[in-house]
Amino acid sequence: MLPVAAFWTSLGLNYNTSVVLLGTILIGFTSGMLGVFLLLRRRALIGDAIAHATLPGVAIAFLWLALNNMEKSLPTLFLGAAISGGLGGATVLAFRHWLNIREDAALGIVLSVFFGAGIAFRKIVQEQSGNSSGLDSFIYGKAASIGSDDVWSAAIAGIIVVSMLLLFVKELKLLCFDAELAASQGFPVLLLDALLITMVVVVTMIGLQAVGMILIIALLVIPAASARFWTNQLSIMLAISSTFGAASCAAGTLLSASYDKLPSGATIVLTACSFFMISFVFGIKRGTLWRTLRVWQMRRDHDFLHVLRSIYELLEVRHALPDKVTGELRSTLAVTLQEVARQRGWHEAKVRQLAQRMAVSGLVVFDDEDRLQLTPRGILRALNSVREHRLLELYMVEEAEADVSQADREADYLEHGLEPEHLAELAEKLDDSSASTPPPSPHDFDSSRDSAE
Repeated sequence: MLPVAAFWTSLGLNYNTSVVLLGTILIGFTSGMLGVFLLLRRRALIGDAIAHATLPGVAIAFLWLALNNMEKSLPTLFLGAAISGGLGGATVLAFRHWLNIREDAALGIVLSVFFGAGIAFRKIVQEQSGNSSGLDSFIYGKAASIGSDDVWSAAIAGIIVVSMLLLFVKELKLLCFDAELAASQGFPVLLLDALLITMVVVVTMIGLQAVGMILIIALLVIPAASARFWTNQLSIMLAISSTFGAASCAAGTLLSASYDKLPSGATIVLTACSFFMISFVFGIKRGTLWRTLRVWQMRRDHDFLHVLRSIYELLEVRHALPDKVTGELRSTLAVTLQEVARQRGWHEAKVRQLAQRMAVSGLVVFDDEDRLQLTPRGILRALNSVREHRLLELYMVEEAEADVSQADREADYLEHGLEPEHLAELAEKLDDSSASTPPPSPHDFDSSRDSAE
């Protein structure tokens, strides 16, 4: 009796369910880790091609057993799947590296030709033996047929695959992110690709019984794609993807065991898809919810800077800027909300909403008479914003010969993406070495104020 299965049996699961659960967890964990490298290498669909390419090998092995009046032998069927799947993967590599055929075309050719051959052999098996149900379990998956020997095979194969991934993690990382650099550094790119394909064949072979050759691609892609929403670090991504793969297989197996006529392979894939949807919404790095919040915050910060710059320019026209930043709460004269709205060309309601939020952030003092005053913190932020904006304006006017009004609009779009080294380069090009005082504006503020009034 398997030790882990015995433990789950003590918790109330029957032994067969415990064995199946352990086997699928091992498959999900291994598939999740391998899928990360396939996803980053942009080779996710090669798993689908290899999975379909295993069908002819399984069918031929099944036919050979039937013709020799032998009972179904899993090692023989797995050997046929490994040979056929390996041949399919090698064909994809040959098409890609030696015949210069686009990878999507190579995948399409291998998938369709091998799967078509498998369907033909399946028909022959049905005619010769009168029963192809054993073969169908490899196509659609039948986790309930997993036994103790299969679990040991999955464990050994999983240990080998995980060990190889961890052993060559640096080489595979470079291959996934920059294959050209890897080749220039002397790394055997073709051999590394062949290593990935070999591991895909192994994982596909041990996953045939659990989810079938049609759905095995889901275990190679969905957990890795889900993990991508949570992190940008490879090590963390590997851990999350493996966890999602194992959890999907565990939950899917338990659901399938709890409800009659609920197929295990489809249930596992649907469970993995639920993890993907949760990650798609709530993933802290790429999830739609957090991405929307970050975009909203970025736009709000940009609007804050625009309001601060407008206040600064209004005070500059009146020669009312402080000579130095004091520690007082109100460090500048007040300007009205209507003046800021007119300066920006915005509706007063928008400026009022921004002013209220800026007051909470400590950038301005906003009183009951709709007047705004810059705080010391607001003055410093305004100085930086105005300087960045005017450096861009001056560069566009003097170097790109842009119209002043056009330069102002373009600077509004570009200034928020400037890095410190960009600002230093602009200041050097424009002979402006001051790091605290904005350069003079190219606009005639007095005339613009008079026309506005």
